[in-house]
Order: sequence, then structure tokens, then C-alpha cells
Amino acid sequence: MPGGNPDATEGPTVSDAMKAETFLPDNYRPAEDEPFMNERQLEYFRRKLMAWKSELLEQSLETLEGLAESARNVPDLADRASEETDRALELRTRDRQRKLVSKIDAALRRIENGEYGYCEMTGEPISLKRLDARPIATMTLEAQEKHERRERVHRDD
Repeated sequence: MPGGNPDATEGPTVSDAMKAETFLPDNYRPAEDEPFMNERQLEYFRRKLMAWKSELLEQSLETLEGLAESARNVPDLADRASEETDRALELRTRDRQRKLVSKIDAALRRIENGEYGYCEMTGEPISLKRLDARPIATMTLEAQEKHERRERVHRDD
């Protein structure tokens, strides 16, 4: 609230501090030699996740517009079959994007509550290289591999 009482009883939250626009140089990349998940790193990943989400939502809108335009009655059976295949592929892609947006939202919530960057299985820090490549990662590479091996074993049963 602009011009509010600076002595108000409510203290700033983590999100308030981040919204105060943490300065990040254009070429900033998280480095191993700085404190893990410091304010700059959290802001870097928050921005990266927000940009990714925005891009996915934009693509989703384009998909919807494309599907609406192609929802016409095509008399030729081969053309109709081809168009239906294209629609099914677009819808599968859109569903994957919807799930990805959900994972991005979960990662943004983890940033807000201070859990981002730490493995949900072991509590250990996830490597910055892994987070940079896959900012929605919730496990260290080792924990992820162990999880996938366990899944494979149970799937083969």
C-alpha cells in the first residue's frame, strides 16, 4: 500500500522482498561459490520459471486458436483423418504443457516457502547445473535415478 505506515505490525514476507525487485545483471548465472539459494539465485530461478510459464501459456492460446480455426467440416475423408490426427497431437501437446505449467507453479510455490532447490527425498541441495537445465526438478540427480530404477522394477512386476 503506497504511503503506508512503515511501522505497521505486518512484516515483509519472502515474496515481498523478491517483489522489491532483486537486482540481477543480464548475464547473471548462479555460481557454486555463492551461498546456495541466496536471494539472487532465487530471483534468477523465479524469473526463469515465470518466463517459461508465460511462453507455455502463449503457445497454449495459439493452440486453442488453431484448433478453433480448424474445427471446420472437411468433406474429403483423407483430409478429415489427417486433420483429426493433427488435432489429437495438438491436444496431447497441450495436455503435456498444462502438466508442465502445474509443475512450474509448484516450483514457484517452493521458492515462496523456502524449499526450492532442495531434494524432496534427501533434503540435499540440487545442483545448480541441474536446476538451470530443469528448473522444476524436485530431486537430486542421484535421487531421481534411484526413483526411476525403483519405478522400473515395480513396472516390470
